[in-house]
Amino acid sequence: MTTIDRNLQRVHERIAQACAAAGRPPGSVALLAVSKTFGAESVHAAALAGQRAFGENYIQEAVEKMAALRALAPALALQWHCIGPIQSNKTRLVAEHFDWAQTVDRLKIAQRLSEQRPAHLPPLMVCIQVNVDGGATKSGVGPHDAAALAEAVARLPRLVLRGVMSIPDDAPTFEAQRALHERAAAVFHHIKAQGFEGLGQFDTLSMGMTGDLEAAVAAGSTMVRVGSGVFGARQYAARC
Repeated sequence: MTTIDRNLQRVHERIAQACAAAGRPPGSVALLAVSKTFGAESVHAAALAGQRAFGENYIQEAVEKMAALRALAPALALQWHCIGPIQSNKTRLVAEHFDWAQTVDRLKIAQRLSEQRPAHLPPLMVCIQVNVDGGATKSGVGPHDAAALAEAVARLPRLVLRGVMSIPDDAPTFEAQRALHERAAAVFHHIKAQGFEGLGQFDTLSMGMTGDLEAAVAAGSTMVRVGSGVFGARQYAARC
């Protein structure tokens, strides 16, 4: 068993224990393995261990990694999620190469993704990123503006609105972590309660990472994004 095999097993055990503690059914929380900065070989190792969904923050790096994986293991059907900021000049790459875009925080980006999604591909799955901390320098729409954005995004062709995503600041205790995640969960449930057209597959609450996945599951997360817990500590290179 490889290190990545063992790490995946431990993460799945943590998720199962968190579900049990929250009184939720096993399997109600999906694992998104965050593979940013790790090479195609690491993704391949995780895929051989059964992982199929991968999250990437750096769009150009991700597209190159996807090509490397297709050459390395053409038979593997992997699912790719963009979980980093999406600038206007990167929407075409996201629309053409990813299966999900979890960080839609303004209508302009959603419109470009819709327009640029190739007709031969299935619709792009999208989540609204919500800034639950209110920090001016953080990505994400404010909680009070999220429902209006979600309704506008849900009308766009070539996109399917799947849910809400958040990346709160670190918090020192389980209770503080859970309180932050509950803010995102409240936004998710508020949007769902609006009942506007386009919510037929609105089922994803993407929150929780290596350090706080238990609190996220307790708050209702349906997808946790785990990087270092699967692949180990990252070494960041300087980026221009």
